[in-house]
Amino acid sequence: MKSKNSQNTGKTAHTRAVFFDKAARIVINLGGVGIIIAVLGILLFIVLEALPLFYSASGEEVFIHRKTEQKGILLAGMDEYQEVAYAITDSGNVDFIDLMGKRLMMQHHFYELENRIIKTAATDIYGKNFVLGLDSGLVATFQINFNVTFDENDNRIINPEVIFDSIIKLDTLNRSANKISYINNGEGQFTIVASYGDDLIYYSVEEEHSLFGAGEKTEYRTNLLQYVNGVSNLFELDSDALQLAVVSKSELILFDIRDKNEPKVIQRISTKGKKADITALKYLLGNQTLIIGDSEGNVYSIMKINDKDSEYGWKFVETHIFSPHKFPISYIAVSTRDKTFLTGDRGGKIHLNYLTNAKLLLELEDTDIPVKMISYSPKSDGAIILFEDGVFSQYVFDDPHPDVSIKILFGKVWYEGYKQPEYVWQSTGGSDSFEPKFSLIPLIFGTLKGTLYAMLFAIPLAILGALYTSTFSHPKLRNKIKPVVELMAALPSVVIGFLAGIWLAPVLEDILPGVFLMFLILPLIIILAVFVRKKITKLDKKLTPGYEVVFVIPFLLLGVFLSIQLGPLFESIFLGGDYRIWISDFLNTDYDQRNSLVVGFAMGFAVIPIIFTICEDALSSVPQHLTSASLALGANKWQTAVRVVLPTASPGIFSAIMIGFGRAIGETMIVLMATGNTPILSFSPFNGMRTLSANIAVEIPEAPYQGTLYRILFLSAALLFVLTFVVNTVAEIVRQRLRKKYMHI
Repeated sequence: MKSKNSQNTGKTAHTRAVFFDKAARIVINLGGVGIIIAVLGILLFIVLEALPLFYSASGEEVFIHRKTEQKGILLAGMDEYQEVAYAITDSGNVDFIDLMGKRLMMQHHFYELENRIIKTAATDIYGKNFVLGLDSGLVATFQINFNVTFDENDNRIINPEVIFDSIIKLDTLNRSANKISYINNGEGQFTIVASYGDDLIYYSVEEEHSLFGAGEKTEYRTNLLQYVNGVSNLFELDSDALQLAVVSKSELILFDIRDKNEPKVIQRISTKGKKADITALKYLLGNQTLIIGDSEGNVYSIMKINDKDSEYGWKFVETHIFSPHKFPISYIAVSTRDKTFLTGDRGGKIHLNYLTNAKLLLELEDTDIPVKMISYSPKSDGAIILFEDGVFSQYVFDDPHPDVSIKILFGKVWYEGYKQPEYVWQSTGGSDSFEPKFSLIPLIFGTLKGTLYAMLFAIPLAILGALYTSTFSHPKLRNKIKPVVELMAALPSVVIGFLAGIWLAPVLEDILPGVFLMFLILPLIIILAVFVRKKITKLDKKLTPGYEVVFVIPFLLLGVFLSIQLGPLFESIFLGGDYRIWISDFLNTDYDQRNSLVVGFAMGFAVIPIIFTICEDALSSVPQHLTSASLALGANKWQTAVRVVLPTASPGIFSAIMIGFGRAIGETMIVLMATGNTPILSFSPFNGMRTLSANIAVEIPEAPYQGTLYRILFLSAALLFVLTFVVNTVAEIVRQRLRKKYMHI
């Protein structure tokens, strides 16, 4: 019988084992739950960073200013901080209103214009340079500056300043201007277009500058009546004073005014087919697009595109149609930062639109009072709306991402300068007027394209290599092959990408005809090796079964050598002497040194160890009795491998392929360094691509925090996460079904 001490010791050991078993279960469960929570937390963070892209715009009326002393307000606007507004009146005053304190802070009177009647006023797109149309054919130019200083408590103080420039005699018949358009390019250069009765006067001044200061001024004056069949007092200069749009009785006329001595008509667009007359027009930022509103409330754009048949190489075509108004359009104001613009109608309704996606961002409540003028704030975050009754209102907008929509991200978009709608990713440009293009389709396409070429290279080599190692090779040889292949997985992807971009890409470019010749020569060489092996029977005693690959390797090396040597001859006979020209002429594509083939070889090299290892384990795990039974029934090793081993191991093989697929989708450094990193839609293996992961790596250092690009990169990360999750989920479902199918064999 056992002693009490031994029984107590046994109970203690059992209790301890149960305790540690429960503790291990708790720790393992907590670890699993922790991993799930961490992954979901990362996904939640990514989604929350991207979500503001799809928030709706908002607008609020924060200030109303009413005219006093029966002064008629001609123009109104405000500074970039929306703290001080100005109102230019027909009595020769500029009133400055403190928008924060809601009071008149100062008034400037033009004593230079005493006894003059002010008929009309105009400003440029930036709201800094102004012109007044006076009686007797005169115009006056001036500037408004908002000087910013700070007090001892770092409070911002805005000091308005009015600088009077000059009075110019524009009309020799002493008439008053009906309408004026004015652009001041600085350094003494400005352009004025004004209508007087049926005349349309073009006036421009240029001042030569040198190291010694300003030089001689040159004046240009032309009456554009000779080009226009009746003026409707509706015309617009672009912000660079290079183009002029004029509405005639039955057409829209576009002028090229770069030659100031002789303006030229570029294009005449007939309006006879339109049911409504044009009532407002404005050049959008960049001067590639003209926004037009008509008497039925329709708003549309005409855009400059390349045209080989045109004398000037381009022409304007109608592109986007926007949400219509119920009343005639009375004014259009454009942003100085992006492609947003405001339209106001005779019923007092205001629309905030975005050009590229033709999206109505915001609709402000109407007041039933016709809109006379709209002044967009310099930062595009607010506006001053001037109504016909002399009242103006200040609105504040909140729409940080107007250039993003589902259509922009995933649809074909007609961008300025393009002949047709396209998928384009181009986040930055060389000028302030550049419009970012954020289509994710080229990036998604590039991700799938790079993965496809990598898998085409990796899957056959990895699976066939695993099949040979597990089924045909000698155990001693297997113990050498598998560790070497697994060692490949330890090679950093940045090293593979570096070698692919610096070494492989130039080498592949030099021997590309030979590489394609390998697909023809290597199979023939292998057949030759098998034939020679059968003829040389003396090797049967020297080669241990399972070492046949040692005999084949020299033939493969010979095939590679012959392919490379015969490549130039093949190129000369079949490809016209230069395969790059042949690719360009017959395949209508260019050869980029860093292309999809380089990515396929490099990324395939990184994926092969993963697929090989899992496949080899799955193939080696096939029960021995199945292979023995197959061989006993008279099947050879190859038949057994194809008909028994591969089907039985198919769940593991499929899992290996999907894990390799996920590895290829998420690869960053190899794709970043081995391709041209160009976001284009091309199936050609001779072009590069840009993947979602590589795009995030390239763009995130330059993306402004919480800006549009910043949030779109997080959206890209979310898409990559979802894509990988879907692939892995489908793979697991297929693997489980294959496992059930073959588990009872």
